[in-house]
Amino acid sequence: KKNRIQVSTNKKPLFFYVNLAKRYMQQYNEIELSALGMAIGTVVTVAEILKNNGLATEKKILTSTVGTKDEAKGRLVRKAKIEILLGKKNSNDDDSADKEAAHEATEADAKK
Repeated sequence: KKNRIQVSTNKKPLFFYVNLAKRYMQQYNEIELSALGMAIGTVVTVAEILKNNGLATEKKILTSTVGTKDEAKGRLVRKAKIEILLGKKNSNDDDSADKEAAHEATEADAKK
C-alpha cells in the first residue's frame, strides 16, 4: 500500500516517523501505521502525537500475531503486530463540536 508506514525500532528516530506521517496525511485521506514486536510502542506514540496535534483521528486498530523466521536460530518466531488506521481530521470537526458545546451552555444559562 502507498499509504502504509512500517515502523522499525532500529532504523529511524521517532520524529522521522511523525514527520513522514504528517507528509502522508497531506497526500492521502488516511494512513496506516504498522509495526512488529518492540516497534509497537513507537507506532502508538506516533499515532498519539498526530491525534494530540489535531492532525488525525483514529479509525481502526488491528492487532495480530505473525510468524517470522529468526535468521540466527533458523526457526519460526511468533511476533505481535499492530496496524493503526488514521484518518485526516477535518478542521470543521472541532468547530462543530465547539459550536454544539457553546449552544448547550447558552441553553443551560437561559434556563437559570
